Amino acid sequence: MMQRQGNPGIERMCALAGVSRAGYYRQWQASAPREEETELRDLVQRAALANRHYGHRRITAELQRCGWPVNKKRILRILRQDNLLCVRKRAFTPPTTDSSHRWRIHPNLARHVIATAANQLWVADITYVRLAEEFVYLAVILDAFSRRVIGWSLARHLQASLALDALEMALKSREVIPGGLIHHSDRGVQYACGDYIERLQRAGILPSMSRAGCPWDNAMAESFMKTLKQEEIDGREYRDLADAAASIGRFIGVIYNRQRLHSALAYRPPMKFEEVQPSVLARGHGHPQEPAQLSTCD
Repeated sequence: MMQRQGNPGIERMCALAGVSRAGYYRQWQASAPREEETELRDLVQRAALANRHYGHRRITAELQRCGWPVNKKRILRILRQDNLLCVRKRAFTPPTTDSSHRWRIHPNLARHVIATAANQLWVADITYVRLAEEFVYLAVILDAFSRRVIGWSLARHLQASLALDALEMALKSREVIPGGLIHHSDRGVQYACGDYIERLQRAGILPSMSRAGCPWDNAMAESFMKTLKQEEIDGREYRDLADAAASIGRFIGVIYNRQRLHSALAYRPPMKFEEVQPSVLARGHGHPQEPAQLSTCD
């Protein structure tokens, strides 16, 4: 019987490619599980971040409803490896009990601050980026005055050096007057650890961290991450870390900082907004103003 041309068998395809069937199946066994694991990790990441009060049991049930044959142990392992267990915090929990690390939780100094000049308030955050067969992590720092990204770093790990590299880029691009700048972040160990706090203190920067159970405290940084995901990362298929770094770097440096119109900046890009504020920027770096409270959390 003649085999249909539109659906050649494995043996025929191997013959055309010049490989053995055993070699084909060895390659499939090496790559398919990694692709399946990457897709599952992406779904777990999205479910955990979209439903901050879901534990591993609820996420497991949600994925099982979508047809994934997973158990609670596998989902718990992924959540623990990707540092997502600490995302779901109980509201208004005292800092001594809601932290998963031993480092000091610094008070929220940015709670009442509206930046009126550059280098008064920086905001920082970390997110994940999906590659073909792995996840990498992006740390960014924005100047709250212009929403301009002044530092960023992309790496395969969530160690403190990821956040430190972004901080060093920001320090090289900005002049900091000791005591006149607040650095605000979440309570993650990358920002609370000794190396990061020591670097802030050497530069004369005041550390500030979000309060427990108040997701609005770092809304500006999270808003940028949402923009980055929607306009650059989502729908892209990065080949590897270098490809992701090149594409994300172009989006940040060319599109976001120089071209993208920002509604909070009278529909100017961040760099253009800084250029049209010469008198403000020349005065520079005095202490931040403290107008009305920005957050509804008490």
